Amino acid sequence: MVKKFAKSKLVTPNLPPELPLTYKNGFHDEDCLELSLIQDCTLEVQTAENVAINQVLFKNVVFNSVHWPSVNLTDTIFEQCDLSNVDFSQCFMDRVRLTNCKLVGIDLTEASLRNVAIDNCNAAYSVLRYTNCKKVSLQNSSFTESDFYSATLTDVSFSHCNLDKVQFSGVKLAGIDLSTCQFYQLGLTTDNLRGCIIAPAQAIALVNIFGVVIKE
Repeated sequence: MVKKFAKSKLVTPNLPPELPLTYKNGFHDEDCLELSLIQDCTLEVQTAENVAINQVLFKNVVFNSVHWPSVNLTDTIFEQCDLSNVDFSQCFMDRVRLTNCKLVGIDLTEASLRNVAIDNCNAAYSVLRYTNCKKVSLQNSSFTESDFYSATLTDVSFSHCNLDKVQFSGVKLAGIDLSTCQFYQLGLTTDNLRGCIIAPAQAIALVNIFGVVIKE
C-alpha cells in the first residue's frame, strides 16, 4: 500500500498592489532591494554575493550572466523573465513565484526553497543538486535533463511537467506524485523510486529504465 502524505498549501508572495518602478543597473555584495518593480530591462554581466531582495516584482527582465550566490529572495515574483544560466547557488527563497519564465540551466545548487511556485516555465538543464525543497509547486513546466541529485523533496508537487532524462539519483521520491508528468528516461534506482506515485501508463517506461524486457 502506498503511504499518502498530506500536502500543505503554499504561502504566496506578499506584495502591495502597487510598487514604484525602480531602475537598478548593477548589484554589489550585500545590496538590499525592497518594495520595487523592475521591468522591461536587462541586468548585464555582474557578480554579487549575499544580495537581499524583498517584495520585488521582476517583469520582463533579462538576467544576462548574472551570478548571485547566496541571494536571499522573499516575497518576490518573476514574470516573463529570462534567468537562463543564472547562478543562484546556495540561495534562500521563501514565498517566491516564477511564471512564464525561461530558466534554462539555472543553478540552484544547495539552495533552500520554501513556498516556491514555478509555473509554465522552461527549466531544462536546471541544476538542483543537494537543494532542499519544502512546500514547492512545479507545474506545466519542462525540466528535461535537469539534475536533482541528492535533493531533499518535502511536500513537493509535480503537475504536468516534462521530466524526461531528469537525474533523481539520491532523491527519496516516496509520496511524490509524478502521475501527470511526462518522461521516457529517468536517472534513478529502485530505492529512489520506492513509494513514488505514477500512472499505469508510466509503468512501462520505468520497466524499460531498469532494463526489464516485456515479452508479448
